Formats: sequence, structure tokens, C-alpha cells
Amino acid sequence: MKTVLLTDAKYRSAISAARAFGRAGFSVVAVQSRGDTDVTPPVFSSRYAAETRWLDGAAADGGYAERLLALAREYEKPVLFPIGAATLAAVSRAREAFAPWCDFLISPPDVLDALNDKETVHRRARELGLPVPREYDGAPEAYPVIVKPRCGEKLGLKAGERYAVARSRAEYDAALAKMRRCDPAPVVQELIAGEGGGASLLLDRDSRLIGAFCHRRIREYPISGGPSACCESTYEPEKIDAAYRLLRSFGFVGLAMVEFKGDSILEVNPRVWGSFPLTTLARSPLALRYAAAAAGETAEYRPRDYETGVRMRFALNDTLATLSLLRHGRLREALGGAADLLRAREALSDRDDPAPMRAYLKATVLKR
Repeated sequence: MKTVLLTDAKYRSAISAARAFGRAGFSVVAVQSRGDTDVTPPVFSSRYAAETRWLDGAAADGGYAERLLALAREYEKPVLFPIGAATLAAVSRAREAFAPWCDFLISPPDVLDALNDKETVHRRARELGLPVPREYDGAPEAYPVIVKPRCGEKLGLKAGERYAVARSRAEYDAALAKMRRCDPAPVVQELIAGEGGGASLLLDRDSRLIGAFCHRRIREYPISGGPSACCESTYEPEKIDAAYRLLRSFGFVGLAMVEFKGDSILEVNPRVWGSFPLTTLARSPLALRYAAAAAGETAEYRPRDYETGVRMRFALNDTLATLSLLRHGRLREALGGAADLLRAREALSDRDDPAPMRAYLKATVLKR
């Protein structure tokens, strides 16, 4: 039985990944570094986590890669499936050391750094003729705009801290001062109207497209702009093509989500993304294709190999988003949120594996 090392078990995406691999017959080893959380990860209670392992220290520590490699060597050439950005970066820097002991699809450090840099991504997109928001070098000529660090995640910022919306010169000055505390040269872009969404791709060692998955955002939390609280699986070949052209131009390897607003490319998350649980609910083979390609199997891209129209919500965040919409007088959108109590599937709930959802709710409520 092939083993999957599922790192950064504290994240919600680890639950759906464990289910996808476990149901396919893999032995899932859920791994978490003690320095990154003081709460037992909910996935540790999953029936699909064959083993649970703690590592000392934090993923950002200098010795983390060595500790993770020592764990990997206890198993027979496991598939390494990193979820957190810090783990991805650590393994990327030590690719040659990990290669004899693990199967993985991870890009070199320079590729990850480039894709994490919004300015670099936009420059390349423009060179490829792909639409991106207008950027301003100085004070904007029109509002609203969004101000954000070149790489908020790399700076350790939470999702809500990675941007600020300005609708006037005064708000722009305040947003710029705020963002300059963590990045001396933040990106200033026009705020694009339209529906948000993503094209999530899997590229093999030769940067060939071997898997794709699209989604659109229904609601975000915070409602001013934040992670998906509710989203729906779609199939959008134009966005897949644009995302592939962009990722291939960097020589990317592995999983990445290219974020869109309307037809414009906003940024790239060169890792497992927040709405990843939707891939499991929509029966996408993306995780299993990752394991097969990481082990050296040749795969061909199959368009639309998942269910579309599957709507998913993160119950706590979506409830807060719906209440926030109601408070702001956006009644129609709030009613849509209420309707999704019945028609949308909860991201982490599963009749066959109920314990992780209970553990997640308990940990989240106590934390808040």
C-alpha cells in the first residue's frame, strides 16, 4: 500500500485531501509541526488518517526540512503532499535531498518566488497578452483601487491582512501607509468588478497540463474581499488555457490556483488553495493524479473530469458573510446565503467521516 505524507495537517484542506487519498487506498500519514499550532488538527480524527505524526519546531524553522526528511525516510518512497506554503518552500530548497526518498511535484525556489510575486506575475501576463488589472506607479488617477504587498503570504500575513481597498485619496494614503509597514513597495491596482473565481491546474515534471479544476466564488468573508465562504465548481476552458500559458511560461511543476476577477488574472497561489475541498466534493481526480504523476506515471489531460454545479460552503464563514451582507443592506445576496443553507454542501462535513467536522467546529468556536 502506497503511503502519502500529508503535511500541514492544521489546514482545512488536509481533511479533504486525506479523504481523497484514503478512499483510493493510500495509507495517509497526517503530519503537523508543533510550533505552528497548539490545537490537535481536526484531520487527526479522520478515519482516513492511518497515522498521525507531530514534528518538533515550526515549518519556517531552519531545521524543518531535515526533520521532515527524517520522517519520510521511515516509509518506502512515500508521496509527499505539502499543503502549507512554508513546507512547500522548505522542500523546494532541499529538492535534491528529498528526491531519493519521496515522490513529489514541487517547483524550484526561483519559480515559486516568481509566482508568489504579484508584480512579476502581472508583468509576465502582459507579455503573454493576458488581461490583468491596471497598475499605478504613483497616486491613482481613478478609484477604487486595491493596495497589497507583492507577496502577502510569504510575509506571514493572514488573508484579511493582504490587501486594503481605497475609494478615495484619503483612503489610499491610509492604505499605502498600512501596507508599507510590511512591504516598502506595495502593488496598487484598479479594483476590478465582476465575478471572482479560479482555474486550478496540475502540471507534471515537464510542465505539461495533466489536470484542471475551475470554480467561481459565490460569497467571500470578509465581504469586502477575502477567501471563499461559498463557491461552485465550473468548467471554463478559456481560463484554463490562460492559466496554463502563464504557469508554463515559468516552468511551473505541481498544483497551483490562478485567481481571476472577471477575465483578468489577479494572482497565483502556487500551492494547495483554500477552496481545495471543493475538488473532493465534485469528484475531481486532481489529488490522485498528483500522486500518480509524482511517482513517475505518464498522464494525459482530460477536460471536465469532475462534476460542475457543485456548490460548497464553509458553514461558519458563510454564515458570517450572510449576516454581514444583511447588515450592509444587501438583502438579495443575504437571501442567497440563507438559501444555500439547504442547497450547498458543507465543505468539511461527511457522513462517512464525521469526526473531523466536529473537531473543527469545536476548535474554531473555542478560538473565537
